[in-house]
Amino acid sequence: MPQLEDFKGKLALVTGAGDGIGEMLARHLALCGMRVGVQDIRAEAATRVANEIGADAFPLVFDVSDRDAALAAAEKVGADHGPLNLLWINAGVGVGSPVLTGNPRNIEWGFGVNVLGVIWTAQAFVPLMKEADGPRHVGITASSATLRPPEGDFPLYATTKHATFAVGEALKGELAREGIATTLLNPGLLNTKIWDGAKARPDRFGGVRHMDPAIATRWNEAKLPEVMWPHIARTIEAGGGILTCQTEEGLVDAFDARAKTIRGGIVRV
Repeated sequence: MPQLEDFKGKLALVTGAGDGIGEMLARHLALCGMRVGVQDIRAEAATRVANEIGADAFPLVFDVSDRDAALAAAEKVGADHGPLNLLWINAGVGVGSPVLTGNPRNIEWGFGVNVLGVIWTAQAFVPLMKEADGPRHVGITASSATLRPPEGDFPLYATTKHATFAVGEALKGELAREGIATTLLNPGLLNTKIWDGAKARPDRFGGVRHMDPAIATRWNEAKLPEVMWPHIARTIEAGGGILTCQTEEGLVDAFDARAKTIRGGIVRV
């Protein structure tokens, strides 16, 4: 199995790395000796993180929900930086919207980033991995919400993250045939700014906006993304897999209850 030291000097790219989980991943991969591309739709956020990481990091600014933009960015990365050994598809937005009565633009935005963004990023950047020497790994950030029914305060967000996980499962098989390992990461509630996802809203969805900070209490009181890194590192070295980081009580019980409901609905015909 590969060790993280085997990635030293290799190229990594992390999407949605301007803050939160993506920033944590970018910083730790850099500490492992990788050259890191820091992608975000916000130029100032990507530039800040890349500058703080150091000379071997560079910002990359595009909208993951725009396939043409992703393809153009990948072409530039390949020309300027060479083959890619580690791709972490992390960019995501928290959309606090119902499904039945949700604003169509909010629904398009959530699926555009959280689902289509995963596909477009993979289509654009995986080809850069085919010529890479050494270990190759793709990470995809979904959510522990995938273990629960998509309900609660963020049903649309949970719905999109169920789809993120499903896309990741599909990609896992395709990537395996290319000899590329995959990690599907399901984080629990963490102290990130995903609750304020509207700050990264592209112009075609109405421009930058901010959510009411009053809704942020449960996120601000949660653990920092760094608590996941030792488990992520072990999963990479184990050759990938499904990693769920439970940061709240009740996740296992909720998963068991959902599985029981699904089993109870199966009939032989």
